[in-house]
Amino acid sequence: MKITVVGTGYVGLVTGTCFSETGVNVTCVDVDSEKISLLREGKVPIYEPGLAVMMNRNIDKGRLAFTTSIDDTINGSDAIFIAVGTPPGEDGSADLQHVLKVASDIGKVLTGYIVVVIKSTVPVGTSLKVQGTIRQELAGRKVNIQFDMASNPEFLKEGSAVEDFLKPERIVIGTSTEKAAEIMKRLYQPFLLNNHPIYFMDIASSEITKYAANAMLATRISFINEIANLCDILGADINQVRKGIGSDSRIGNKFLYAGTGYGGSCFPKDVKALAKTASDNGYDLNVVKAAEKANEYQKSVLFRKIMKHFDNDLTNRTIAIWGLAFKPHTDDVREAPSLVLASMLAENGCTIKAYDPAAIGEARKVLGDRILYATDQYEAVAGADALALMTEWAEFRIPEFGRMKSLMKNLVIFDGRNIYDPGETRNAGFEYYGIGRR
Repeated sequence: MKITVVGTGYVGLVTGTCFSETGVNVTCVDVDSEKISLLREGKVPIYEPGLAVMMNRNIDKGRLAFTTSIDDTINGSDAIFIAVGTPPGEDGSADLQHVLKVASDIGKVLTGYIVVVIKSTVPVGTSLKVQGTIRQELAGRKVNIQFDMASNPEFLKEGSAVEDFLKPERIVIGTSTEKAAEIMKRLYQPFLLNNHPIYFMDIASSEITKYAANAMLATRISFINEIANLCDILGADINQVRKGIGSDSRIGNKFLYAGTGYGGSCFPKDVKALAKTASDNGYDLNVVKAAEKANEYQKSVLFRKIMKHFDNDLTNRTIAIWGLAFKPHTDDVREAPSLVLASMLAENGCTIKAYDPAAIGEARKVLGDRILYATDQYEAVAGADALALMTEWAEFRIPEFGRMKSLMKNLVIFDGRNIYDPGETRNAGFEYYGIGRR
């Protein structure tokens, strides 16, 4: 089989590379010529474990190629995947300009049957808009070329995306014709052989499935964070509470870890987009909107703890931050709680020294010279009045407390991910603040 993937961002590059790994001939398209040049050289512009090795292997085998033009690859492809960004607009709605631009480009050059697959996370009704845009371009060319639409939302977790694609918990495909369903089934045949579940449904249901899944997970995070805040007030321990409720088979223990709120490229924008879609159709998603509101509050929870510890005066204080990415194993800082903390600390007269194993480059694009960037975790804490742990990278889990004591000005740790044992930390001579922990 041959497919085209438009967009070489996080979703498009992982999708194209992983399909090529199963024997499909894949051409990835992007308008960014500089990025395409890097990809042709085997250089991966994103941080994702395992991706570079797999990408280069399939480039060498001739199954994976990159180009800046749809014209070079669309005709002769069985399917074309649209995997471009859908950033949130000011009102929270998904910005579809890039998706519709691809649709227009398809209509201008299409010469034979193809399945147009939307991989980007898009609101219900987007497939109809894409279909209409392609038909409009075909009509302008005065040609009648058949094509079908399909929706195939991604369920990739940054940091484990390659594994998620190759060993999916589920594959969701929305189609409106048997022909399109058969092509998609053939494309995913390697996964069916390994008994990974595939669900065929109508396109509208497929489009909303991704939003609903992310909204549910975001709601769980906001819920446990609110319970953690209540634990702080009442003197309870959120880790014990989490075990107690997570053992209920109806609830489970996943996404029940208290912290400083969710971030990243999916949850924040998808929650907003789902709420906006509902609002546009005359319905308020009160639970989803409450989850978003609770998360925005949670992003400043560590700042409030720091302020209280220092009697609401952070002038001339130095705070070290370990972790800038919104989660481990990625360099993504979009909507990261660390950026909120750093900005609030800077606005209150602090010097901030931060370290992250992968995300310093991306953080620098947002924060610039408002903070200092360390080359390792211990350089970050040198002379610091306190340490704020914001991302639970593995290398932060067993710190050298003795070394830290010799470097830090004041021995205070604010654990935004609850990865340290409070008793052990205090026995090492540090004051300890977690999220919802005694």
